[in-house]
Amino acid sequence: MLVLGIDPGTATTGYGLIRENNGELEAVSWGLIETDKELLLGKRFIHIYTQVSSLIKRFNPDVVAIEKIFFASNAKTAISVGQAQGVMIYCFAKSNIDVFEYAPGTIKKMVAGGGKAKKKDIQKSLRKIFGVKIRSAKKKKSHFDDSADALAVALCHILVSKEKGGEKDV
Repeated sequence: MLVLGIDPGTATTGYGLIRENNGELEAVSWGLIETDKELLLGKRFIHIYTQVSSLIKRFNPDVVAIEKIFFASNAKTAISVGQAQGVMIYCFAKSNIDVFEYAPGTIKKMVAGGGKAKKKDIQKSLRKIFGVKIRSAKKKKSHFDDSADALAVALCHILVSKEKGGEKDV
């Protein structure tokens, strides 16, 4: 099974692909989809759609796991990220790919052992499992976490699927 994990965003979306075969895990690819902050929102969504479509064509994932949106204090950001997530879910649905959504606490618990784990704990767990330091190809310090978070979402889906068949089909 090839799982595409998504850490959604309007400016930066992290993606990560993990292949699971008879209990063996392989981090296949990871990276970022970035949009120009100067563009109007509609143009940014077109760019996200185009990039996600390219990922689907290139890798043909069996399933997608996406992080649930959680913003307690910034409604404007939550709305735009939700809109970007909707664009991505539409793209996956159009390609007949099932989408499962996971809360940040579930991802942290499954990947790092605790719902209150920090980003560095997630990265440490991924490094231990895959034997590589997960970094985006672009060396922007603020975006180091996005592709690792996406891989964590994909890994969470694999682990939850083994336990109970996935959390929630979007």
